[in-house]
Amino acid sequence: MSTVHEVIIIGSGPAGYTAAIYAARANLSPIVFEGEPSMESPDLLPGGQLMLTTEVENYPGFPDGVTGPDLMASFRAQAERFGTRIEMMNVVEVDLEATPKRLKTSDGNWHEAHAVIICTGASARWLGLESETAMRNRGVSACATCDGAFFKDKVVAVVGGGDTACEEATFLTRFASKVYLIHRRDQLRASKIMAERALGHEKIEPIWNSVVSEVVANETQFGPRVAGLKLEDTVTGEASEVEVGGMFVAIGHVPNTAFLNGALETDELGYLVVGPGGSTKIEGVWAAGDVADHVYRQAITAAGMGCQSAIAAERWLESRS
Repeated sequence: MSTVHEVIIIGSGPAGYTAAIYAARANLSPIVFEGEPSMESPDLLPGGQLMLTTEVENYPGFPDGVTGPDLMASFRAQAERFGTRIEMMNVVEVDLEATPKRLKTSDGNWHEAHAVIICTGASARWLGLESETAMRNRGVSACATCDGAFFKDKVVAVVGGGDTACEEATFLTRFASKVYLIHRRDQLRASKIMAERALGHEKIEPIWNSVVSEVVANETQFGPRVAGLKLEDTVTGEASEVEVGGMFVAIGHVPNTAFLNGALETDELGYLVVGPGGSTKIEGVWAAGDVADHVYRQAITAAGMGCQSAIAAERWLESRS
């Protein structure tokens, strides 16, 4: 551990790569541990959740849209252009109270840095069905804001009963002809105002006491696409089926913070608590993107947070020199 880096960025995606771009342009020679592919954790890909998204139409600068992987490839290339060193490894252990900070990567080595920016994102909670996994980006999504426009005039389903599910269902009424709201209980757990807004919408029809047991697919000229859902009644066990062109899973997200082992403060949902510029309770440590944001969860807001954290880190390092 002879080399002490100025800045280490943990995680990639819009937040991590943007932080790297700004840190590299400030001559801080950042190193990014972007994560590594894992069959056990398919959402924890280098590049983040956008690597699982086909078309991105709401990121500024791409009037004709861009695929998630292509967008992340551009972010990555721009970070490398300015001198960022990118390693396809996970950080598995940290000592953030040390001076300098110490990080252990998945290859067993320890690394040191004066400043650390955490951009590990969050992973969508999924139902855990094989058919659901097989149909991701083929009619199964966890982001209505990202993918809702692709379901214009189609019947879709939202699975969940909280505020997120109600928000997703209400948002989808802008495009879909009908939205089924599937919940395992006989009443929503969402806040009263959100529940009333969803259930009062003419396009939204609740399906109570039901869980999805299988995603049904049809072959099309573009490959398999979602055609329906098999349901099971949680009270009677009775099976049924509903025809839909898409399924949106809205049962929450899990911030990717397990590797921190409680080193940083989190809120009641498990997201990192940050102050101005993404600062955490530990001096010299910042967090950006979905690991600290459960409200917006968009590529552009994550990128903005990455920018803020890198500038904050640069100014902090400058003040110590």
